[in-house]
Amino acid sequence: MDHIVTVQDAVTAFVDFIEPTDAELDAIEQEMPVILADVDLLDAQIIAMDRTPTELDVRRIRRARRRLLAALANQAETAHRGGVA
Repeated sequence: MDHIVTVQDAVTAFVDFIEPTDAELDAIEQEMPVILADVDLLDAQIIAMDRTPTELDVRRIRRARRRLLAALANQAETAHRGGVA
């Protein structure tokens, strides 16, 4: 019979390296407008998924799509100017 050995020592040896670095946190901060706009679009699409979309649903989806496209364009412009994207 083989014994199952815990790997806690091997895993906890790298605890200091598990946290994100400052550069990674900055990259996440730069991506946050796109992430939030994408979540808004998904929420709008999920709300309208199980029924016939009303005019309000269509507007909500269209508005969320525009916010996502604006966030992506802003991110691309920042990257083009040499900023962190």
